[in-house]
Amino acid sequence: MKFSHSLQFNAVAEWWNEYINYAALKKQIYLIEKTQQGFNTSVYHDLEANEDASLLGQSASSTDHLFRPLLDKELDKITTFYMERERELFDELDILEDQVLSKESQGVQPDGAYPEDGDEDEDEDDDDLLSPTFSRSDSRRRAMSVSSPGALTKIYSGERRRRNSIALEHRRGSTASSDDVDLEASVTSVQPNLGAIAETAGDTMGPQMRLGKIFKSLVQDSAHEQPESIWTAKSNYAFDTRSLFKRRITKLFISFTSLQSYVEVNYSGFRKILKKYDKVTYSELKDAYMHNVVDQAYPFKPSTRDALKEAIAHLIALYSKCVTKGNESIARRQLRVHQREHIAWERDTVWRQMIGSERRGETDGQVRSLGDVDTDAITPGATSSNFVLDTRFGILRFKKKKGFLPIALLVFIGILKGRVVTGVEANNCFAILVFATILWATEAIPLFVTSLFIPFLLVVFRTIRSDDDDHDRLSTPEATKFIFSAMFSPTIMLLIGGFTIASALSKTNIDRVLITRVLSLAGKRPSVVLLAFMGVACFASMWISNVAAPTLCFTLIQPILRTLPPRTSFARCLILGIALAANIGGQSSPISSPQNLIALGYMDPPIDWLQWFAVALPVSFISVILIWLLLLWSYRPGTTADGEELEINPIRARREPFTLKQWWVTFVCFVTITLWCIAHEIEEWLGDMGVIAILPIVAFFSTGVLKKDDFEQFLWTIVFLAMGGIALGKAVDSSGLLVIMDGLVRHLIDGLSLYRVVLVLSIVVLIVSTFISHTIASVLLVPIAAEVGSQFSDPHPRLLIFLTGLICSTGMGMPVSGFPNQTAANQVDEMGKPYLSNMDFLKNGVPASIVATIVVATVGYTLMRAIGVFKHPN
Repeated sequence: MKFSHSLQFNAVAEWWNEYINYAALKKQIYLIEKTQQGFNTSVYHDLEANEDASLLGQSASSTDHLFRPLLDKELDKITTFYMERERELFDELDILEDQVLSKESQGVQPDGAYPEDGDEDEDEDDDDLLSPTFSRSDSRRRAMSVSSPGALTKIYSGERRRRNSIALEHRRGSTASSDDVDLEASVTSVQPNLGAIAETAGDTMGPQMRLGKIFKSLVQDSAHEQPESIWTAKSNYAFDTRSLFKRRITKLFISFTSLQSYVEVNYSGFRKILKKYDKVTYSELKDAYMHNVVDQAYPFKPSTRDALKEAIAHLIALYSKCVTKGNESIARRQLRVHQREHIAWERDTVWRQMIGSERRGETDGQVRSLGDVDTDAITPGATSSNFVLDTRFGILRFKKKKGFLPIALLVFIGILKGRVVTGVEANNCFAILVFATILWATEAIPLFVTSLFIPFLLVVFRTIRSDDDDHDRLSTPEATKFIFSAMFSPTIMLLIGGFTIASALSKTNIDRVLITRVLSLAGKRPSVVLLAFMGVACFASMWISNVAAPTLCFTLIQPILRTLPPRTSFARCLILGIALAANIGGQSSPISSPQNLIALGYMDPPIDWLQWFAVALPVSFISVILIWLLLLWSYRPGTTADGEELEINPIRARREPFTLKQWWVTFVCFVTITLWCIAHEIEEWLGDMGVIAILPIVAFFSTGVLKKDDFEQFLWTIVFLAMGGIALGKAVDSSGLLVIMDGLVRHLIDGLSLYRVVLVLSIVVLIVSTFISHTIASVLLVPIAAEVGSQFSDPHPRLLIFLTGLICSTGMGMPVSGFPNQTAANQVDEMGKPYLSNMDFLKNGVPASIVATIVVATVGYTLMRAIGVFKHPN
């Protein structure tokens, strides 16, 4: 959790303005950073809150004289508030202690008349202090007295009064909430004997057994009556007195512990903000300021903290005397329970909704998981897509794209009833295929939900046939076994293995260490820095997926964006370049994107990693270079808005040495990738690449590199999306629909050469992948490519499947075209304005998509033929 959230979560709500202003200090740090670079500005907005360190290297003069006054001002504010609150609380403690001794000296009888049983008001405020199973009068009649502990002596006098005499005479701060804390109090804490009895009785007893044991103890104690005191007597007056003091002691205990927490939180705040300042400005202020200034301030002195601890201990002793009959262990436990309840109440009523909403990513009432991006929210200039309908039952709000759901249902029913395709199973499968395609293309419901719905439809409408010559229609139990066995294929295991490697590299910071070391060599020229970031984004996408890689790169460029002159085009050029390169990286390795794994799943047999790299790496390299040249021509990022030459501050490499854990992760990844590269040569021993994918899962989770929480954070929506696509592909084959499509495809390509088919297929795949998810495009188009390739006299299914998988990653012309584009469209400047507009994507993303597709259809096609991808190995 970031410290800003931790501060909100642990602060006392009514004291919020008295805490260290962490957010404002952090903004000033970034403003000072800009001042170091010579860019004077009076407005700054925090773009990135959780980077590990400043990545910019520069030699700047000391800026401590700018930052120290801000820290001093915050420290003075905290010291003043603390001294006021401390004086007030210690005064209250003095008064409370005096009243306890005074009440004890008065004896067990009130000065005047006091109502006894049957006379008291049934609606008294303190009735809620009793357990619902006991009435006040009944419980008092059952209570017996025990000896009271000796009188406590006062432990605060000279030292506290000396502190109070030096306290500043300022206005009184806000006091704790005037509302009585809703505390849990019962006969176990305000009546004799029952507290100790319930403690020994245990929570496992039933009500009757517990009451029986209480009654037995009371009978035994009746023979040993001891002198009564106000803290042990069984009268109404004594009971109400104990309830009153219990509430007052508890309230003061919570105030003291809140003040203790106030000191700890603010001390952490100074330490955190000074650490961030040193990293961003290359200063060494933290140790000196903490030791010479913060540690010497009154709230943070050891003597001050010890006084708070003594006061809390004294309150526990008072509670023990007045409530728990001298048992300090029970007193301490009960007070901690009251403290926890108070904290929970404050968090629930003040902070919980704010912190929870941001942590869960709630927007407009929707909760989104990782990878589930609201394209309406991130599309620059997009208008609200919510449709509001006022009905007699209330106002209904839903997104306009939900309107495609009834359209898809009508089309589905129409195909089922109209018998569009010959054969019941084939027609039903075609209806499901069209239904799923509409939902996937429009995202009327989440993509993975559509995928999960596919197996249900396939089984219910009995689209699966047997593999024998009769092709009998399978029963629903048999179809269920067939579908679910097909869904969890080696391809899915390979996908999970890829997630595991990506998570391990990210969690151990190997990705950040390697990337920053490469970027530190880029220098200061904008064109070289742009190429370096594009190369890093492409390479990172190969191993940590093209979902996580752009996110990491966008984090790394924040120090650069903060120090750029106003209105420079380099910011837009850099962000878009990272997104486009990450899309290209999605085709570079089999595990870099789901569409690659789907393509491998349709190859029979799948190509190994060496063959994939032999084609994909040259294609990716050429595509990145050409897109880099396109961006340089389009944005001309080497100059500022004033026409001056732009110079970028170099990235600083991380100097931390590799730890044992990082070496272990590196070794496991190297071994796993090596085995994937030679999968065909060792398939006699290991079977399939999906089996090899189990190795990193076992290696990382069994050694503690990854935890259960890491496993839960995998992109399971992508996994289920791929599983649904595999199930649909198997059904298309089993139902006979593939045979029907075979005849249509044969007619369409009759007389066309292989390369002409490659060109036509490239255009179709590019258009589809530009407007819908790359993964969904592969789910829909890879089976078609396989069927088209099988129709030639010299079959080329693997070649066309490979080509389709690569081109699915080149659709980059829209903000919604793939995860990297979606992430780039969400980047905003210091004023909250998106860096990129739709015009940036149309002007640069569309030409980049065309260039990358041409590279695949020419260079990629040539390399495929050169390595014999089209050949079916014996």
